Amino acid sequence: MQIAEGKKIYFSSDNHLGAPTSEDSRPREKKFVAWLDEVKHDAAAIFLLGDLFDFWFEYKTVVPKGFTRTLGKLAEIADSGIPIYFFVGNHDLWMKDYFKTELGIPVYHEPKEFIFNDTTVFIGHGDGLGPGDKGYKRMKKVFTSPFFQWLFKWMHPDIGVKIGQYMSVKNKMISGDDDAKFLGEDNEWLVAYCKRKLEDKHRDYFVFGHRHLPLEIDLNETSKYINLGDWIQYYTYGVFDGENFELKTY
Repeated sequence: MQIAEGKKIYFSSDNHLGAPTSEDSRPREKKFVAWLDEVKHDAAAIFLLGDLFDFWFEYKTVVPKGFTRTLGKLAEIADSGIPIYFFVGNHDLWMKDYFKTELGIPVYHEPKEFIFNDTTVFIGHGDGLGPGDKGYKRMKKVFTSPFFQWLFKWMHPDIGVKIGQYMSVKNKMISGDDDAKFLGEDNEWLVAYCKRKLEDKHRDYFVFGHRHLPLEIDLNETSKYINLGDWIQYYTYGVFDGENFELKTY
């Protein structure tokens, strides 16, 4: 992807819209929509790195109620020709083709490498990567299994969505509330993951969400790990201008 002069690439993650309730998250949603409305004027592309929603499940003909302002703004931006890319998080990992068919937004379930001008950027949500976190990894295997999803979809949406919303807020293994603190560079499992990936190939930047912490950590002299923070406490986002990556606060 070539970035034209004066254009930028924007990155955001971890809005958790709908948590703890739709009413409580409405001010955060309006703030996020205002940000989208602002960055669209010079955006070459927008990357959403997961957990946009606190819970999401796509039935064959039904999606969760709400998020009208966000979905409408994303549709407007995508229709204007600005590409948007979505990486699922651990709260919205049950995405299928709704974003693609309704909004024209491709959805990725695994990290992916992009090249912007001459800069290589490795992008993903960040859950389940690196050493440790074995309990969540086991749980993710269950949740992403076709059999489990097949069972869940037979539950009436009014019941299934309510159960999913409750689990997203109350289950600490899913919500990650206990992990939203800096562990020290040597104990950050995403840092360990990035360093291991660098053994195979150079990347200039590794950009993730999930940790709910705005972080910039040098992996070596030429590579950097970025965590985008969140739209709950920090309201931080990433900007790449074709040469440099910067974390900003809205």
